[in-house]
Amino acid sequence: MREYQAVIVRLTRHVREDEDAVTDLLNERSRAGWTPSMLTQDAQRLTVIFVRDTPATE
Repeated sequence: MREYQAVIVRLTRHVREDEDAVTDLLNERSRAGWTPSMLTQDAQRLTVIFVRDTPATE
């Protein structure tokens, strides 16, 4: 079974702050077993869809 998580990052006009926020997000989710599956972006926000496999329950 798969589990999904959507995260919306509000972008600022400060590129360095945005880079740090996205880097922290990706590193944090990666440590928890999440993999980015899809990204969308507009002028004000970045949406990242993460996915991970969950163990099958019997």
